[in-house]
Order: sequence, then structure tokens, then C-alpha cells
Amino acid sequence: MAVSQDTVYGAFRRSASHYPDNDFLCVLPQTAVKYSIEPRCYSYADTVREVEELAGRYRAAGLGFGHRVGLMLENRPAFFFHWLALNAIGASVVPLNPEWRRAELEYLVGHSELCVAVVPSERVEELRRAGAAAGRAIVVTAPDLDSLAETRVPAVLVKAPPGLDMECALLYTSGTTGRPKGCVLPNEYFLWAGRWYADIGGLCGVVPGADRLITPLPMSHMNAMAYSTMVMLLTGGCVVPLDRFHPQTWWDSVRESRATIIHYLGVMPAMLLGAAANDSDQGHSVRFGFGAGVSPRLHAPFEQRFGFPLLEAWAMTETGAGAVVIANREPRKVGTACFGAPEARIEYRIIDEQGGDAPPGQPGELLVRCAGPAPRSGFFREYLKDPAATAEAWAGGYFHTGDIVSVDADGDLHFIDRKKNVIRRSGENISAVEVESVLLQHPAIASVGVTAVPDEVRGDEVMACVVTRTALSESGRAAFAYEVLDFCLERLAYFKAPGYIGFCEWLPLTATEKIQRAQLKELGRNLLATAACIDVRALKKRIAIV
Repeated sequence: MAVSQDTVYGAFRRSASHYPDNDFLCVLPQTAVKYSIEPRCYSYADTVREVEELAGRYRAAGLGFGHRVGLMLENRPAFFFHWLALNAIGASVVPLNPEWRRAELEYLVGHSELCVAVVPSERVEELRRAGAAAGRAIVVTAPDLDSLAETRVPAVLVKAPPGLDMECALLYTSGTTGRPKGCVLPNEYFLWAGRWYADIGGLCGVVPGADRLITPLPMSHMNAMAYSTMVMLLTGGCVVPLDRFHPQTWWDSVRESRATIIHYLGVMPAMLLGAAANDSDQGHSVRFGFGAGVSPRLHAPFEQRFGFPLLEAWAMTETGAGAVVIANREPRKVGTACFGAPEARIEYRIIDEQGGDAPPGQPGELLVRCAGPAPRSGFFREYLKDPAATAEAWAGGYFHTGDIVSVDADGDLHFIDRKKNVIRRSGENISAVEVESVLLQHPAIASVGVTAVPDEVRGDEVMACVVTRTALSESGRAAFAYEVLDFCLERLAYFKAPGYIGFCEWLPLTATEKIQRAQLKELGRNLLATAACIDVRALKKRIAIV
């Protein structure tokens, strides 16, 4: 069968022909222990052999163009092998988050219309039950595909021929509010993301055939799947996927893997800076980090201590590289939540609540599209089975991101918050992320989530759900709450400071360490009626200016 040059698999085969002996995947010992597999590196040539064997088994079972296959393989090398094998035969992959539970799996199996699910052996029965509950006669198999041997999957109507527009993956949004939406992502989406990364240059320069990229982000996330994997795949580099972020062993993994690029989330720099400094902090080969969400307060201290830049970028599952922005050239305006200026190929607007253009320096929702006659190039194709949501997202010819940003006099964008995370108190719009960033500066706070709770007078009141570094007694909580309020009043307008401070042992997070905002709101409301919540509203007053 001829290899399409416009698919992820075709791009991989081109790189394999140029770099057959280069490492494509590196499985470190600590990751191997987690997954009960062998620690080793797979060259491009090794990977070709693994992929071709799997593709043959899938073909023998009747799989091909138009089928969707669920992969609950986390960051195992098997995920990469199965993804490439399925892409080679024209099938789409649906990454399955292992943290999803019964109701979530039932919804996803039914909504995505999976025909096959590849999962660890201990999850096979669970997925079979999910398929039965969803009314789907799916084949569930371990990664060796033995359960496919006696199976013949019915053919389906193909909506797109092999090539750029063929569906490559169906990624579900993290679901911080409401049901997850399935983003249909064609081959073009992944190829565009990898090529953008390979070519963007500046401080983000990639060296063909030489770079090694380490990431703890899950392959069910577009960062790891579309950016990390694709840039290495297109340039003959090596991907070092970890099972998750382990702060205690992170630098050991970086050094052992000989990583030259790291991918990060905002929580990682904060945790790494929490460890005691030592002489080995700059004993690594990392040239830059690629990510988003580093605390402005911690950005410069991290770079100074560890010796490489953290390049803040902005993108969404929906936008892919069709409208990605990165601060990859100086001045990066470190410490200001700046993520750079959009390239000329990106058209954007920042709109106020009335839909008009917000002036420079004023916050508004970011709208984006690709310049030229094809404004959706590089973006997701659609929300699966939800044309109304797709049309709403593209209202007025721009994609509505739901992110609140501002633009400065130099044309650089600064992230403020998600639109849905804005708390409206007495007519004032308050960014939950802004308040969180201040609270995280307090040395006794380990983590915090800020949300709105009802207030009869003001509409919303600010609630901070706090996880402290050490346990506090009931009387200690009250004293600490007053201390935290004073801390905030010194750094924020009085109306932004929390009126309630609730103490908890954990925060609801997604698999990518983002706060589950819907669950946080529920947690905040539940804490209100308990002794773990301290009401400090009476002390929340303007500070007199003398």
C-alpha cells in the first residue's frame, strides 16, 4: 500500500528514511517501572518494525479508513506505535484518559462511536462494560491485539480520503465545565503544529537530528501529542515521555535522558523552585522550556536558578498551530504574563463585553483566525456531533477563545484569565487567576484555587480554597486567614481579596494539573457551611491613602 505524504505516518516514514538509527523514543528506568515495561530507546528503524507489525494486525481485522480506535495507553511507547499504525491504515485514534471513571467512559465510548479500544489488560473488563452500557459493540483488547485475531470489524462510510483532511485523532477537551467536547483533528492539524514548531526559531530553535525533548504531559493532551511528538517526529529527534511529573526525580530524568528541550505546565516551576538550591541546578543540557502558565513572580527566579528560558506560549486544542503565539524572542517581558506577539499570518481581535474592540491595555476576549482565504487552516475541523457549538465558537468569522487578554503598546499579548473564571463582585470583574497568583506568593500556601460563591448583596464574593504546607488547628486557621487577608490587601485592590478563606487537603485537578473549575466552585460552596471556612468579609476594606 502506498504511503500518503500528507499523513502523520507518511511524515514519520520520511524521517525514518533520513534518521533510521536516531532514537525516536526513550523510556527511562523510572518510567519503565511505572508501566512494568523494559527501559530502553527505540530508534526510528525499531519503531518502523513495531508499527508495521501492528498495522498488519489491524488490517487483518478489517480496520481502515473511517474507524475510530480508543487508546488507553497513557505515555507508554505502545501509544506511539498504535497511533502511527492506525494512521497508516487511515483510522483515527481517541486517547482515553485513565483517570476517567464509568460514567465518563460510557459517554465517550458512545459519543465517539469507537469500534475498538486498546487498554491495559487490567482495564479490559471495565471498557467492555462501558461499551455495553453505551450500546456499542466494541472490541476491547490489550496492546498485543490478541483479541483482534478472530475479529472482523465492519467497514464504515469514509468521509475523507487519505491525506491532509483525513481525521487523525479525536481529542476531548479537559471538561473543566460541562461535558467534554470531541475536537476532530485532521492530519493537517498535526503536521502544521510540528512544522510550525520546527520553523519558529528564535529562542525556540530546534536542531534537526539532534534534539531530545522530555515531557511529563499526557498524550491525551494536544501539547504532548501535537507539539512534542510532531516536532521531534518531523526533525528526527527523540521524545522522552514520562508517566507524569515527579518533582523529586525530575532533574535526574532530564540529565539521564540528555534532554535539550523540556515541556512544562505552570505548576512545575513552582514545585521545582520549592526544593533547596544546589550546585547541580544548572548541570543539564536544556536550551529552553516550552509551555504556559508559569507564575509571573517565579518566571525570572526560575530562569536565573536553572539557566534556561521558559518560553510562554498560547494555544488551545481547537486552535492547534493555526493561531499559536509564543514569546520566543527578546524582550520577552518576563514576569508580566506576556506570551508574545501574533505572527502576521494570524488575525486577531480583543473584544469587550459589548463585542467592540477593546483599546490597548484593556482586557477583553481574544478572537483568532488564520489570515487569508482559509481562516480555519491549522485549526480543529469541528466539535463532533455539535454543529451548533462549532458555529457559536466561530461566530463572526473568528474563533472565540474564551481567554481574557490585553495587548500592550508593542503589540505583545498578556494573559489575564479564562472568561469563565471571572468573578463579578459589585460590578467589578475579578480574575481568579490573578488572585491565585498573589496567594501563591505566601510561603505557607502550597496550592490554592479561587472561585465565586453567592453573596446576597454583591452578587459574587471571592472564595479562596487553600491547601497549606503544614496542618493547622481550628484556632490556627482563623489566625492564618486574617494573615492571608492582610497579605492580599497589601497586593490587590480590596475588592479582589478573598472574603472567604476555606481550608482543604486537596484541589480538584484535571490530568494536566489544571484546576477543575466546576468542581472547585462546588468545593467552595460546600466549604462555606463548615468550620474549615473563615469569613473575613468584615475586614475586607479599602486601605486609606494618606
